[in-house]
Amino acid sequence: MLNTALLTATALLMRTVGLSFSVYLSAKIGTAGMGLYQLILSVYTLCVTISTSGINLASTRMVAEALGGRRADQSHAIMRRCLSYSIFFGGCTATALFLGADYVGNVWLADNRTILSLRLLSLSMPFLSMSSAMAGYFTAVRRVFKNACVQVAEQVIRIVLTVLGLTLTLRIGIDYACAAIIGGGTAAELCSFLMTYVLYRIDARRYRTGGKQRDNRGLTKKMLGISIPVAFSAYARSGLVTIEHLLIPRGLKKSGISSDTALSAYGIIQGMALPVILFPSALLTSFAGLIVPELAERKEQGKTVQIERIVGRVFQLTLMFAICVSGIFFFFAEDFGLLLYDNADTVQFIQILAPLVPVMYLDTAVDGMLKGLGEQVSSMRYNIIDASVSVLLVWFLLPRYAIAGYLVTIYVTEMLNAFLSANRLIKVTKVPIKPCSCILGPVLAIFGGCMASRLISSALPLSAFSLTLEIVLTVLFYLAFLLLSRSLTKEDVHWIFSAFRG
Repeated sequence: MLNTALLTATALLMRTVGLSFSVYLSAKIGTAGMGLYQLILSVYTLCVTISTSGINLASTRMVAEALGGRRADQSHAIMRRCLSYSIFFGGCTATALFLGADYVGNVWLADNRTILSLRLLSLSMPFLSMSSAMAGYFTAVRRVFKNACVQVAEQVIRIVLTVLGLTLTLRIGIDYACAAIIGGGTAAELCSFLMTYVLYRIDARRYRTGGKQRDNRGLTKKMLGISIPVAFSAYARSGLVTIEHLLIPRGLKKSGISSDTALSAYGIIQGMALPVILFPSALLTSFAGLIVPELAERKEQGKTVQIERIVGRVFQLTLMFAICVSGIFFFFAEDFGLLLYDNADTVQFIQILAPLVPVMYLDTAVDGMLKGLGEQVSSMRYNIIDASVSVLLVWFLLPRYAIAGYLVTIYVTEMLNAFLSANRLIKVTKVPIKPCSCILGPVLAIFGGCMASRLISSALPLSAFSLTLEIVLTVLFYLAFLLLSRSLTKEDVHWIFSAFRG
């Protein structure tokens, strides 16, 4: 819980900076420029998946299991294998992307303005992959504060270099502006790797022993047994997601929208509305990563009762948190959209996507728990199903229904993925779910909290202060209504505080 609090604070800080930076970018390069940037990022996501190839999960689980089995000195041999694996996959991805940038830009993205950015992007792949392996190590040994420090430094470097690059290139064209953004990110990744490697070398000294060396045969096989299934599943899913994102602007054009309008609509949803919706998920993203070694250790030790207790609590509290966030975005969408972007379309999309927040957030938490229990193959199988359905819906719905078809696609696929993952988790752990305390009570509580908050603050003019006040009041009313309805009990509150004290 303490590591979660630290990592969450860091993630929230970085997301705050990142969201502010997104607002800055949208003002500098416009919605069409944001659309072009999102197209480049769709290729970036695929390349990151191939570069890392499941190594973060492999390093986390193997080091955590070594610690749980009192074999901490084995972590050196594990990390040597993980870093070699990262160099191989990261180097191959970088080479392929650099040499194939012309083809990807002209054929896949159908826009030659992306070629320079893709070449710059390729340079970061080996460093990003090795950083991912070492990040898994720090998660496993529960010293995530080192990751947190590196992430903050990386974000600062990225922003400074990007702002300088945009200052020099913005007048030339949005292709060079996008290249400046990507170039700043590549340089930041290199710096991040160097800092992470130094911290890893210092930290790893505590596990050196002068005794007899262990028999490390089988470690490579075990690493490949964890990473390769995840990698191939991730390849399939990421490839499908990339195809989906490439089809979206084309599908919008087929519906009768012009090229710039299609890029603008795509940029508003992917680059402006969704970052706002996903901003509070920093808490769950941090927790989903940290829950992996916790559950992996308990599974190694056969502590079934503790696993059931952890899963039940996480499931309940995730839904309570997500329903609160969903209600705030739904009721105060206009405030968020106008204050951040001064864009009416963004307001509309935030409100439309807000009811989907509980589904998206729950899926994040469930995915982490499944990976901790060794069910990563099931998790990735559901992700592949989700991505396949998404590609089909985009192909058929967007040419006919334009943006409405894309929104339907997001709803259908997110709900399908969450249902399949949650159903698998419940089957594996046999944890009973209580709909009244997990769903109905929080829904009624957030409705009452938002209405009460709106009544109190309705006389205030729109400003950052009034929005902050509304959020704080809503959360306080929400917690009060949860306690009154016994959806949140004293035992739940005691468990949270005892976890921090422990």
